[in-house]
Amino acid sequence: MHAMRWSEEEARIRTAICRIGKLGYDRSYIVGADGNISAMMSDGTILITPTGAMKGFLEPDHIAHVDMTGRALDDGPRPSSEVGIHLVAYSERPDCKAIFHAHPPHAVALTIAGIDMQMPVIPEIIVTIGGIPTAPFGTPGTPELPETIRSLVRCSDVMMMQNHGSVTLGANLMDAYKKLDMLEHTAKILWLAHVAKGGLEPLPEEAVRKMLETRSMLGIKTRNTLENRCGL
Repeated sequence: MHAMRWSEEEARIRTAICRIGKLGYDRSYIVGADGNISAMMSDGTILITPTGAMKGFLEPDHIAHVDMTGRALDDGPRPSSEVGIHLVAYSERPDCKAIFHAHPPHAVALTIAGIDMQMPVIPEIIVTIGGIPTAPFGTPGTPELPETIRSLVRCSDVMMMQNHGSVTLGANLMDAYKKLDMLEHTAKILWLAHVAKGGLEPLPEEAVRKMLETRSMLGIKTRNTLENRCGL
């Protein structure tokens, strides 16, 4: 598809997906052809990275265009084989307009090691996203995988898939990327603390309660998994 046929909105989102893909690739949140990124347009259709593409080297005309069933809307590239993850998230969360599925190494390692990322340890994470729940293992590339996150998507913007990768939801592409950045930074801290101490302990319940109470004072209204008990 030639760029002259794109609306201003579509051209902007295609370019943004490419830039966010490069950010994730440069930070090693995705390597090779791993991961996928999507955004919903105002008409309810979805722009998503194509199957088998290295996300650090995308161009706007590489992006696939699908409807909410995953059906291609043009003769351009085929969508990611994991488009189902995105379709489930958008169907469960009408407020969500962008999704980044990545394979951040520290966060994935914690799911393999069985280290709980929902544990309230880091104040900034407690106040913002709360914690990071983990969905049960699902076979990649099959309809089983997106179903593993369906219940978590309803109550969390940030989640892990056991032994596989992360899914972050955002109001826009930068918001979804920001949450991925927070997720992997959290995982690095938890990993280092676990190695240094040989185990992790949550902050006292009273301290957690006080931090959660600051959310209203700070005007933070995003979903918080410690408040809504998501995955607990």
